[in-house]
Amino acid sequence: MKTIHGESRLTFWEATSIIIGHGVGSGILSVPYLAAHNSLREILLILGFCYLFNLILHLVIAELSYNNDGAQFIACFDAELFSGKLKTIFTGLAFALLGLSVLFNVSAYLTGAAAVFRSWFGLPDVAGILLFYVIGAGVVFVGMKLVGICEKIAVGSMVLVVGVLFVATLRAPMSPLPSGWHGVNNALALFGMVSFSLSAVMSTPQVVKGLEGDKRRIRAAIASGLAINLGLILLITLMTLLGTGEGITKDGALVDLSRHLGGWVSVVGYVFTLLALATSFWANTLNLRDIIHEQTRWELKLSWLAASAPCLLIALFVPASFVGLTRFASIIQVVTGLGIIVAYYRSRKRVGTSELVGAFGTLPILILVMLCSLLATVGAVLPVS
Repeated sequence: MKTIHGESRLTFWEATSIIIGHGVGSGILSVPYLAAHNSLREILLILGFCYLFNLILHLVIAELSYNNDGAQFIACFDAELFSGKLKTIFTGLAFALLGLSVLFNVSAYLTGAAAVFRSWFGLPDVAGILLFYVIGAGVVFVGMKLVGICEKIAVGSMVLVVGVLFVATLRAPMSPLPSGWHGVNNALALFGMVSFSLSAVMSTPQVVKGLEGDKRRIRAAIASGLAINLGLILLITLMTLLGTGEGITKDGALVDLSRHLGGWVSVVGYVFTLLALATSFWANTLNLRDIIHEQTRWELKLSWLAASAPCLLIALFVPASFVGLTRFASIIQVVTGLGIIVAYYRSRKRVGTSELVGAFGTLPILILVMLCSLLATVGAVLPVS
């Protein structure tokens, strides 16, 4: 068995929790609103299909990283995708664009956490941003092992929170679940949001490194992480639909449940939101730290500073209209995903074997995965009715 030596060795559940923690975020809380505009049949079909397509995509990414000794995307692109006289320029451009994408995402987590601290404790935004940065970036400063441990604890806490909310929903008066066909636009919009909520593509190389190239455990960690994320999406969606019925809004699942079940849900919602933001912050910052380390050969602590400090500055000084930045970030990551498929296909031909994906990495299935990624992107911008 091929052995890959990373920064730290992760246990199976630490690696699985990194996948879960990266995926859990604001997207999960937005799914119920879009689900309310589809029938239960479409909801279940879309959830099942999104899981299968994302499982193949994440295994493709894992194998691409595995074929390049656990490398992150940019190093894989440099080895498999770019060539010729413009190779250095393309690698630098990909590094810059992907780096900016992660910076904007992490900055959004900081401002989101500040909003929670403001609503819960009345803290000024600057204080909330600084507090969350110290907690979040401090974990990544220590390294991959502590990130894995904290992700595991946070994921367990989020599962517990969702369980408490689900029981509370079942004990309150319930509304009927949606039924009937609501149109292609609504189905595609839900498909796009579920796909976004399951995505943990940037953290997949961390699993490959943390599990030291153990193929069986890599496959199991990715499949389990995505399955737990899917379960969280399903539970949050069902309890929101049952708890609020036609009263569901764009304010977010936990806000709607709070109105229905009572004020105590707000506190539970604050806890869930902070945990979700923290897990995504840790995963993204760790990924960017490793990308910077691979491209610059700076030592890890300096790479950590380069990955986290600009996020803090953006959160503190960029104007509040941050939606445009996050949409830019998502577009860059979609383009990156398409590049990953092409790089994987070339890597698979070079290596001559498929250690992780097997028959699911053949060209027709790869084309289907690319089409699904594009379809999810289209769905993300479609209006619902």
